Amino acid sequence: MKRIDELTVLVTGSTDGIGKRTALDLARMGAKVLVHGRSRSKGEATIGEVQTATGSDRPEYYNADLSSLDVVRQLASAVAGDHPRLDILVNNAGIGSGGKGGRREVSAEGYELRFAVNYLAPFLLTHLLLPTLRRSAPSRVVNVSSLGQRPLDLSDLMLQRHYDGWDAYAQSKLALVMLTFDLAEQLEDDGVTVNAVHPGSLLDTKMVREAFGRGWGNVQEGADAVVHLATSPALEGVTGRFFDQERETRANRQVYDRGVRGELRRLSYRLTWLDLSLEEGA
Repeated sequence: MKRIDELTVLVTGSTDGIGKRTALDLARMGAKVLVHGRSRSKGEATIGEVQTATGSDRPEYYNADLSSLDVVRQLASAVAGDHPRLDILVNNAGIGSGGKGGRREVSAEGYELRFAVNYLAPFLLTHLLLPTLRRSAPSRVVNVSSLGQRPLDLSDLMLQRHYDGWDAYAQSKLALVMLTFDLAEQLEDDGVTVNAVHPGSLLDTKMVREAFGRGWGNVQEGADAVVHLATSPALEGVTGRFFDQERETRANRQVYDRGVRGELRRLSYRLTWLDLSLEEGA
């Protein structure tokens, strides 16, 4: 395993909550951290905090609103262009249920917003960064999911017939675990491991406060779980797993249905206008 100070790490959604704490912890450990957010002022403030905490001028900030797939493409292009190596990708950015009575919203492309940000954005970003991740092997992808999962209705993925904010969030997080399992199989011979993690329940994050009015757990618990998957020597070569913090667990049973996963994957390629040859390693 490479030394931590040799690693370049991209943490999406790292200007707040679990993502920010994860970025700070990885930087303190010596990694070169690429911070991502959608508010430039918060991003610059986070970079300042990382520099103060570490005394390092290595952190970099990337501004991108992941509700637009065009912007996701721009982010991937910028990261790959700036960095010939990417050792760890943490897909942490996401949005919650919208709180009680939340209304259905759509992305720049007209997709249901939670599905777009929580699933399609990391689907596209990860696939576009696969050449860099492969070159950097052994490398890792960590997808921050949730134990809150809802089976997909492939005939109504955008929840146009019946919308509920919690259902939208929960199906997007299940889809992210499906992506994890599929990518793990696709990359098993390439030295890139892919795992998903539930970072903790009702931690004091913006997402939880939005839904419940307050949070209960310490976000450090969530960051510890993510950092463990990203850096633990004990997990070298471990791939295609779902963790509840640091303990391996089972996802919703639909995740293990290869037929459903295949349908979702093919649909995701169409929704993101992604070239299928990327899956085939071309």
